[in-house]
Amino acid sequence: MYRRMNMFYQQAIMRSKVKSSVSLGALVKYTTTYKTHDPFLAPCTPSNPWQTDNDTYWTLNTRSVQVPTKMRVERWSFSFFELLNDLRGRDDFKIFLKKEFSGENLAFWEAAEELKWGTAASMSAKAEIIFKTFLAPGAPRWINIDGRTMGLTVKGLEHPQRYVLEAAQTHVFLLMKKDTFFRYLKSPVYKDIQKKALNPEPHNFSPAQLEQNAQNRSPGIHPMIIWQQEEEEKAKAAAASAPVDVKAMMSKIDRKK
Repeated sequence: MYRRMNMFYQQAIMRSKVKSSVSLGALVKYTTTYKTHDPFLAPCTPSNPWQTDNDTYWTLNTRSVQVPTKMRVERWSFSFFELLNDLRGRDDFKIFLKKEFSGENLAFWEAAEELKWGTAASMSAKAEIIFKTFLAPGAPRWINIDGRTMGLTVKGLEHPQRYVLEAAQTHVFLLMKKDTFFRYLKSPVYKDIQKKALNPEPHNFSPAQLEQNAQNRSPGIHPMIIWQQEEEEKAKAAAASAPVDVKAMMSKIDRKK
C-alpha cells in the first residue's frame, strides 16, 4: 500500500500544473470571445426559430450557403479548428490555398478524416490512394513532413487502421495552424468574404404574431434528408466533371438504334 502511495505522489509531483489564476483567465477569455455566439447568452439573429417558428436563421446558416453571415465569418477567426469545422469556412480556405498553390496539406487532412471515419471495408483502398497521392516518392500532391513521421506513417499503411495517419495529420494540422491560417486571415479572400457577409436585421414579433406562428407551424425537413440531397448533388457534380468515354457513348447509341 505504501509503495503504491509513494508511486502516486511521485507521479503527482512530476505532473505539470496550471495556476488557478491562469485557468480562470483562460475561461474569462473564452467566455468573452464566444458570448455573442452563444444562443443562451445572446439572441439569435434575425430570430430564434424555436420560439418564433421563423426558419430564416437556419436558412442563413446552412452548411453550403452561398453567402454566410458576419457572425459566422467572425467565428472562423477564433481558431483554426473553428475554420475547418465549418464546411463553408473550409471551402473559403480552399479558395485561398488554390491561389497560393498549396492545397495539398488540407487535401491530406481531409483524406485522413475520411479514413478515420469511413467504413472498415474501404480502409485498404483509401490507404492505397492516400499513399499514392500524398506520400509516395514523386506523388502528385506530395506533402512535406519530417522523415521520422513519414517513415512511421508509410510503415503503418502496410496494415492500415483508422488512426494510422494520426501523427502525419497532426503534423500537417499544426503547420497550417501556425502559418497558413494567419496568412488566410490577412488575405484578400477573407476580407472579401467579410465584406459580402450578411448582417440580418432582428425580427420583432408581437405576442399575437408569435401565437399565430405557433398555430401555423408546419413540419420541417429532417436534417438527414438535407444531407442526402447534398450528397446527391456532389455525386452529380463529380459525374459531370469526369472524363467522357467516347467509345462507351457510341456503343450505347448503336444499341439504341
